[in-house]
Amino acid sequence: MGVRTFIEGWPVYRQLTGDDPLGRGAAAQSKKSKSLTPRTAEADSVAKSICPYCAVGCGQRVYVKDGRVTQIEGDPDSPHSRGRLCPKGSASEQLVNGPQRMTQVKYRAPYATEWSDLDLETAMEMIVDRTIEARRRGWQDADDQGNKLNRTMGIASLGGATLDNEENYLIKKLFTAMGAIQVENQARI
Repeated sequence: MGVRTFIEGWPVYRQLTGDDPLGRGAAAQSKKSKSLTPRTAEADSVAKSICPYCAVGCGQRVYVKDGRVTQIEGDPDSPHSRGRLCPKGSASEQLVNGPQRMTQVKYRAPYATEWSDLDLETAMEMIVDRTIEARRRGWQDADDQGNKLNRTMGIASLGGATLDNEENYLIKKLFTAMGAIQVENQARI
């Protein structure tokens, strides 16, 4: 590589001698960066979604290629986030593709010392059976003065910040319909 080639490859030289005197465009690009294409350009489809972390509900664009999420970016059409995401929202692609993501239901039976894998159907049936039994055992028709209660003290819910507004709304409706009165979210604690 000669001195002239080296100097012409220098961004300051391109900035001073080219059409980009402020160095905000082509002068600042290297040969390698000019050849790069964004991951979003190769996507088969783009789905609009909502960030799952907090109650703000920032809009996201989810880029999918070959049935796999390849990138998640802020949605510029979102009226309140206007394409911006916080650090957690920017990293939400790892919720789908992270190597630590659990793909099977883990279960540890009472008094067991080891975890075992369960299929989703069995796990869901166990949850339903336990919920119905806890509701039945904790049900209160009326208080000591005869006031109608129609509630259960055997079920409670504590939501998390990874749920969006719609999910929290549906959980509140579900638990209220089951008679639970202890419904809370970690965002208020």
